[in-house]
Amino acid sequence: MANYIVGDIQGCLDELHALLNTVEFNAQNDTLWIAGDLVARGPNSLETLRFIYSLGSAAKVVLGNHDLHLLAVSLGIHRAKAKDNTQAILDAPDKHVLLDWLRMQPLMQEHDEFVVCHAGISPDWSLNQARECAREVEAKLQGEQWQTLIEKMYSNQPDKWDPELVGIERWRYAINAFTRMRFCLNDGRLDMTCKLPPEEVKEGSLTPWFLLSSRIPVEKVVLFGHWAALGGYSNADIIGLDTGCVWGGTLTMIRWEDRQFYTQPCLANPQ
Repeated sequence: MANYIVGDIQGCLDELHALLNTVEFNAQNDTLWIAGDLVARGPNSLETLRFIYSLGSAAKVVLGNHDLHLLAVSLGIHRAKAKDNTQAILDAPDKHVLLDWLRMQPLMQEHDEFVVCHAGISPDWSLNQARECAREVEAKLQGEQWQTLIEKMYSNQPDKWDPELVGIERWRYAINAFTRMRFCLNDGRLDMTCKLPPEEVKEGSLTPWFLLSSRIPVEKVVLFGHWAALGGYSNADIIGLDTGCVWGGTLTMIRWEDRQFYTQPCLANPQ
């Protein structure tokens, strides 16, 4: 029995299958953890959703920003982004099954030794606070008024955590931290504009969220995706898995038990 954690798939299903074949993944015994953004820019978003759905309890998914945006598009709240290849999902006969399943997925998944989320854990949160915020948003997303949450999630504010935040501002901060965060300012505020690799940032007040000196320690290893320009990252307690497969890079997966990394180069025309 092994645990495999994979970065952003974004509809790159052929590359995912290649990785799973490499490690001889067995859905009866192994678990595949997916760090969000199942869909969007790659060629097979519909097929990716169907495949992950078919894995049942062998797949542990967290939601990414592209997954949430797909839900917004399905409601007519927003249009698909120019490079998104998600129309096939909206036209599929099983779209309601797939989209209902998608919105039931959490923002954070936990193992005894690690946690998986799409963008990371706010540097102002303990693990208990992250759990609390994730569960609050998930309850809203899985409830009868989920459309209202999706409609109101689009904003960069508030950009600073405050335990006194309530309602949509509290949930919006949590969504942004879990699914969109990359850099923070020195005071811990989230910067939602810069997508560069850290070495190309000229502004000295921007720091990757996981390197912020004031970050509250999390008792488990945090595995995340989202940041293709980071090109992957690994230290004792932080592992970044997005290596930009959809942009012509690679799809990266780690086997937790021995920390073995596996990569598969992009097989399709990059975006």
